[in-house]
Amino acid sequence: MLMCRDLARIASDYIDGELGPMDTVSVKMHLLMCGHCRTFIGNLRHSVDLMKAHSSQHVDEELVRRIDERVTESLNARNSDNGKSY
Repeated sequence: MLMCRDLARIASDYIDGELGPMDTVSVKMHLLMCGHCRTFIGNLRHSVDLMKAHSSQHVDEELVRRIDERVTESLNARNSDNGKSY
């Protein structure tokens, strides 16, 4: 079963329609059961729509890729820190 943190990692791909059929079904099933993730996806969609509506320039794909990598690194670091005992 898809966990919230897993959905957060693939949310952009889901919104962009870039997931395969099985992953899409997994996301939809999770969203049926998780109000927090429904809110998250709704807010993400709204943010994307606002950015598209107010953007007068083309997106720098390299910048988007670097931002995505940094977000992934940060999420991975946070998950690693959660598993440590102090």
